[in-house]
Amino acid sequence: MPPRELSIVAISDTHNRIDAGFEVPAADVLIHAGDFSGSGRLPELDEFAAFIRAQPHPHKIVVAGNHDWCFQRQPEVARARLAGICTYLEDDGVTIEGVRFWGSPWQPEFHDWAFNLTRGAELRAKWDLIPEGIDVLITHGPPLGHGDMTFRGVAVGCEELLAVVERLRPRYHIFGHIHEAYGITRNDHTTFINASTCDFGYQAVNAPCTFTVPVPAGEANA
Repeated sequence: MPPRELSIVAISDTHNRIDAGFEVPAADVLIHAGDFSGSGRLPELDEFAAFIRAQPHPHKIVVAGNHDWCFQRQPEVARARLAGICTYLEDDGVTIEGVRFWGSPWQPEFHDWAFNLTRGAELRAKWDLIPEGIDVLITHGPPLGHGDMTFRGVAVGCEELLAVVERLRPRYHIFGHIHEAYGITRNDHTTFINASTCDFGYQAVNAPCTFTVPVPAGEANA
């Protein structure tokens, strides 16, 4: 019998542009890598929560993005709106069938938006919280050089994040933020997925990204 694999589908940067008619492929785990809203108001969160609740995936993981102000300004209220619907990760992790996930919303300063930190020590302190042994890393912003090229041809990813990813070597790194850089890149040990659903014009035209992660021996029969 072939080894069990955990199927995963990732979306990001949906910005209120998806509804009940938006099709997400079936999988064991649904990931949303932030920017579900336009301005982070609680009514937008309620709309997003209804969408996530309607999805049939057994496990759902969400991180916030720079548009999702309610998770920074009203964190307890916002988290309560997703309670029992999905797992919200903010510098925290969850293990599903032995596969380890870690989620974080931070990115280098980008205008006057939520979850912004200055490049260097501030961001490095957040990335240093990521433990070893993570299989799937979820951040809102990209690392430098992967899925971070703007329409102006400037790579805006986080150098400190790249250094941590190269040290920890997760199997997959999921993010969004830079809509026009949607797609997949790889190095010798990690697959990087910019899963932005909306394009540069904020139209929800990019397909969800799917992949699988092997379940560790012993977990499949647990």
